[in-house]
Amino acid sequence: NFGSLTDEQLESHLEISTYGAFELTDAVRPSVDLKVIPRQGFRHETYVDPTTRTKVPVIMAAASKHRLMELFMEMISTLGPVVDVVLETSHYHGGTHEDFYREHMDLPVLKSILYDYEDMLLNDGCTGIAVLNPKRQQEVQFDEHKMVISYGSPLESFERVLIGHDVYLDQDIQFLTEAEHVHTSSDQMFQEFQSLTMRLGMELDNDDAEFC
Repeated sequence: NFGSLTDEQLESHLEISTYGAFELTDAVRPSVDLKVIPRQGFRHETYVDPTTRTKVPVIMAAASKHRLMELFMEMISTLGPVVDVVLETSHYHGGTHEDFYREHMDLPVLKSILYDYEDMLLNDGCTGIAVLNPKRQQEVQFDEHKMVISYGSPLESFERVLIGHDVYLDQDIQFLTEAEHVHTSSDQMFQEFQSLTMRLGMELDNDDAEFC
């Protein structure tokens, strides 16, 4: 329904970032009719591998802007001291994505670099990141919608982190991804994304490099 808005109406809608106690980043906005109203919480899902049909337990979570970066950092800290990293971009890709991959990265080094790009990671609607431990078959994603998504058993460590940040189980919660929404980005954000890939020493990913 964005196409039915005047420029002034669209600009006014995009300026709304707070819904109750929940604050969105600049990366994404809900539909004008608010079929899904943003709120904080998490729910359990199951990911089914399309090739092997293996079922993987998943936690999907949404958190207010002021909690997101520290929440994501604490979530990836549960994965171990050495991790793999995937950066995802949909900048100028017409609805498709391009992935960049880095193996065997020391977690403290990764976290230090990511803090340098905190503004871009929070507010660019065309950037996503996944941090994974292939040996454990666990992964934490911070996707383009600025949701935090955790894959792999056991999930208890992820749940403890979420609850510690006042993000609680709500199996009935709906997320912005489940209704019409809009992403925002800029040339400057894309330049920062390119800078981050260089800081991380990344190369273009192949189709099967990511765990999920």
